[in-house]
Amino acid sequence: MSGLSLVHWVPPMSTIVNVHEAKTHLSRLLEDVAAGGEVVIAKAGKPVARLVPVEKGVRPKKLGLLRGRIKVPANFNAPLSPDELADFEGR
Repeated sequence: MSGLSLVHWVPPMSTIVNVHEAKTHLSRLLEDVAAGGEVVIAKAGKPVARLVPVEKGVRPKKLGLLRGRIKVPANFNAPLSPDELADFEGR
């Protein structure tokens, strides 16, 4: 693998498109990805993002699971005292 830069590595069997093409053909690209493909989006010829299928069986995270179990103090957003600030900054 010598001489290869991982920054510009593109997985095999990927479709590479530029940003304009991705915006213009997003629906078609999503269909390709849903069918198991992978799309790499490049900007100025350099890969910056990958569209890949969502893993099956992975559920989205549910928000609010700790609602009512955690109490945020009323002074949570209050400025730190000079002593607390010094401790925080390591002075």
